[in-house]
Amino acid sequence: MEEWSAVPMEEYGEAANEWIVAYCAAQCNWHMWRRNKVPTGRQRRRQCVRSLSMDISGNVEIRMKTRVKWLEGVSFVGESGSGHAVVLDGAPENGGRNIGMRPMEMLLTGAAACTAYDVVTILRKGRHAVDDVVVTIEGTRAPASPRVFAALHYVYRVAGHGLDRRAVERAVELSKEKYCSATIMLGKTATITYEVELVDSTRVPAPG
Repeated sequence: MEEWSAVPMEEYGEAANEWIVAYCAAQCNWHMWRRNKVPTGRQRRRQCVRSLSMDISGNVEIRMKTRVKWLEGVSFVGESGSGHAVVLDGAPENGGRNIGMRPMEMLLTGAAACTAYDVVTILRKGRHAVDDVVVTIEGTRAPASPRVFAALHYVYRVAGHGLDRRAVERAVELSKEKYCSATIMLGKTATITYEVELVDSTRVPAPG
C-alpha cells in the first residue's frame, strides 16, 4: 500500500488537504451522508484530522482501529474502522466450529490482498494490460510459542495478453520492498521468497 505515514506537509502544501479529505471521506461514517457538504480550503484539514494525527515532524499518520467481540467457544466477530465485519474461529480440535478463518489465516490473507493491490495498481499506472491477478501465500510457523511465521512463499499469477515479464517482476519487487506494509512487517520474522507466473489469457485458471 502507499506509504501514507510519511507525507511531508511542507512539501505538498495544499494538496495534502485534498488527500486528508479524500481519506476521511472514504473511512469516516460521518462523511457518508455529508460528502457533498465538506468545506473547502484549509478548513478541510481542521474538520478531517479526526481520522489522522500529526507526528512531531509534521507528517501525516493514518490511524486505524479494529474491534473484536467474543461470540462463543473460540469464535469471534471482528469489526473494522471502515465499517466491515468478519467472523474468525479456531480449529475444531481447539474448540472451534470452523465457521470462519483462523486469525493467522486472516493475517496471510491480508498480506496477499495488500501485495496484490500493489501489483495491480503499479501495472495499471504503467499502462500494462493486466486482466487478472491471483496471489497465493504458503507459510511455515515456528514450532514453539510464539508461533510466528518463519518462512513465507508468495506465488504471483498475473494474467493478460502480451505482458512484459520485467514490468511484472518490478511491480512485485516494489510491493515487497517498499509498498506492502503487511509483507514488510511479516519479513521481520519470516524469510520471504516468491515466484511470478505469467498467464497469456484474461483470467488466471481456477485451482485444481
